[in-house]
Amino acid sequence: MSDLAIGIWSFPVLLLLIFARVPIGLAMFVTGFGGLWLVMNGPFMAMARLKTEAYTTFSNYSLTIVPMFLLMGYFATLGGMSQALFRAAEGFLGHRRGGVAMAAVGACAGFGAICGSSLATAATMSRVALPELKRYGYSGGFSTATLAAGGTLGILIPPSVVLVIYAILTEQNIAKLFLAAVVPGLLAAAGYMTAISIYVRLNPDAAGVRAPIPWAERLRALAAVWPVLLVFVAVVGGIYGGIFTPTQAAAVGAFGTGLIALANGGLTVRTLGESFTATAKSTAMIFFIVLGAGFYNGFLALTQVPQELSRAVVEQGFSPWMVLIAILCLYLLFGCLMDSLSMILLTVPIFFPVISALDFGMPAEHVAIWFGILVLIVVEVGLITPPVGLNLFIINNMDRETPMAATYRAVLVFVGSDILRVALLVAFPAITLFLLPD
Repeated sequence: MSDLAIGIWSFPVLLLLIFARVPIGLAMFVTGFGGLWLVMNGPFMAMARLKTEAYTTFSNYSLTIVPMFLLMGYFATLGGMSQALFRAAEGFLGHRRGGVAMAAVGACAGFGAICGSSLATAATMSRVALPELKRYGYSGGFSTATLAAGGTLGILIPPSVVLVIYAILTEQNIAKLFLAAVVPGLLAAAGYMTAISIYVRLNPDAAGVRAPIPWAERLRALAAVWPVLLVFVAVVGGIYGGIFTPTQAAAVGAFGTGLIALANGGLTVRTLGESFTATAKSTAMIFFIVLGAGFYNGFLALTQVPQELSRAVVEQGFSPWMVLIAILCLYLLFGCLMDSLSMILLTVPIFFPVISALDFGMPAEHVAIWFGILVLIVVEVGLITPPVGLNLFIINNMDRETPMAATYRAVLVFVGSDILRVALLVAFPAITLFLLPD
């Protein structure tokens, strides 16, 4: 069997391991190790790679951003920032039809600006917003669907852990990727609020109405979110102002949110230790997936699968737009089955060379950034797409009284909003790219 054939057969083997519930990092590592064994006709080269892969993978300085952003998210929760964001959004939107659900989406967008994780945003905001949604008569399915969709904003609105990983894989500028994600992230929040408005008009019984809050209380609630704005300006403004590198900005953000949590009384010796432990566990999980992906992708590069796939697509003469849409559809499908980080690590080394070889009439850097934002969006859409969207299971697990079928029905309006947004960003790349410096 040729090396190329071994590389191609590794895909069904890897998917079989994933479907057998083998952790994705271990599945990629085992498949890559076994593939190297076959390609090199023995275990010696595979064993030799074990000595170097961990060092070459984790010596990348940019990876230090990951634990800093994760720690920043934990400190932000301890500092009461999630509650402050929801109260402020609820004060201005809660009295409208579907307003409490819109407030939850707005709070998810704000929390995503200091968190960088989809699941963390969804889980944190669910604890804050779900009781309020139930209190004002919102149906269980509509409530859980809203929070599952809102949670996806955590990974798109910068800073984003997955965008950092994509930047490392494709050798792109992290700051430019963060900048390119701003407008699509705001479009996502606006699209979800529009979807809520449409849903409650079609289903009036799905949402109750609360009385307006006096303006004095609204302004007090708005003033309470100043720590969030301070952290966001310090991190994102520091990056684009040239004051910090992204890595330094992540450290500054973690330190700043820690001080705010300490001032608010949420950070104690016990919660500090818990935050460090939770960050270490999450980082270890992410880094093991990164290591497994590095081992597997090194094997694929040796078999020339990405290069041959790229050459075959170009020689067939397919339209670049057709190829892009086909790849995005695959991401949407597989995004239903695995988390966004795993999907990015597994597929970007395969699909990125294909996209890079096609002519979209843009500079190569712009194509790479535009493709990264599109991939991130469709993978996140997969997380809320029935029947196996992972975000849906996580949120529904926090509200066991709501049948999963009810969540499935309600989330379709958000999926429709996402698909329209993807179509818009595919048709008009300038929406993603116009903020980038010339």
